[in-house]
Order: sequence, then C-alpha cells, then structure tokens
Amino acid sequence: MTSSEDAVRWLVLVIRLPVEPSRHRVAVWRELRKIGALSLGQGVWAVPEVPVFADGVRRALELTDSAGGQGVTLLASGRSPDDAARFQEMFTAARSADWAEFLADCGKFEAEIAKEIRIAKFTLAELEEEEQSLERLRRWHRDLTARDVFGAPEAAEAGTRLKQCTAACEDYAERVFAALHATGQDPS
Repeated sequence: MTSSEDAVRWLVLVIRLPVEPSRHRVAVWRELRKIGALSLGQGVWAVPEVPVFADGVRRALELTDSAGGQGVTLLASGRSPDDAARFQEMFTAARSADWAEFLADCGKFEAEIAKEIRIAKFTLAELEEEEQSLERLRRWHRDLTARDVFGAPEAAEAGTRLKQCTAACEDYAERVFAALHATGQDPS
C-alpha cells in the first residue's frame, strides 16, 4: 500500500458471551467462521471493511446481543504498511486454507463419480445425489469467492477444478441416461 488512503480498513469485533449455555458461543463462532472472519484471539475477530461481510457481522452482533453478551466493533488499520501487509497476509492465508479444503472436496467428488462409473451404478437416485453434491460445491465456491477479497493463489485452481467436477457430473448423467435408455426405462 502506498498511502494511508489505499490501506485496507478492518472491522475488529470484540465479543464477550456468558459461559453458559455454550450454544450461544457456538452460534456466534459459526456465524463468524461462515463469513470467513479471522480469529485474533479469544472473542476477537476481524474482517476487511467491505460490503460482503456486513450482513454476517450484523448477524454475529445480533446473536451476541440476544445471548445477553456484549459486542463492540472497532475500525482499524495497520499502524505501518508492514503491519497492514501482515494482517492482509493472515487473512489471505486463512482463505488459502479454505480453498485447500474446497480442492480436497473436489477430489472426493471426482473420486466418487469415478467409483460409480467403475461399478456401473447408473441410477437416477445416484445421479440426483451427485448433482446435489455438485450444487453444494458450487455454493461453497461462490461463498469462498465472495469472501476472498484479496485473491488467494488457490482461487484460480479452484475455479478450474469446479469446472472439471461439473464436466464429470455431466458425463455421469449422460451415462445414466444411456443406461436407462438401453434397459428401456423412461428417465423422465
């Protein structure tokens, strides 16, 4: 960053919740993890101050309030360009970990399709299950893309892998319909 005007600003959330019941802490934690907030320590989270995070921050604060807790949101930036860069690197590293998990699930999806083809399990029920799994990957990719505001290096590979998963599912669908047609079953 070359000037303070270019520096990324961060929302830092400081959240205190009652110890019991634990479900409130878990709900807030899940909401913050869902939006990709960076955990800085117990009850301290940060996200870049960009619109994609606004609803999730609001929901986390509402959950905190409804649980009888306290939530404070601070606006922050790095004290120096090095501090700002380190914070951005921490956030991007967290997104890289998310992308790595996504890529692993793409591998599992492709392996599952390959197994169904290998054992010739060409049923509409199995196709529907695989299509649901593909839709879950698409939603996950969309969510990760939205919160990867600095562009983790794994994002491009993830887009390519999702296309490969889509092609594998389309190929499997064609095989299912061909098998059903060959046995005289009406797939419609």
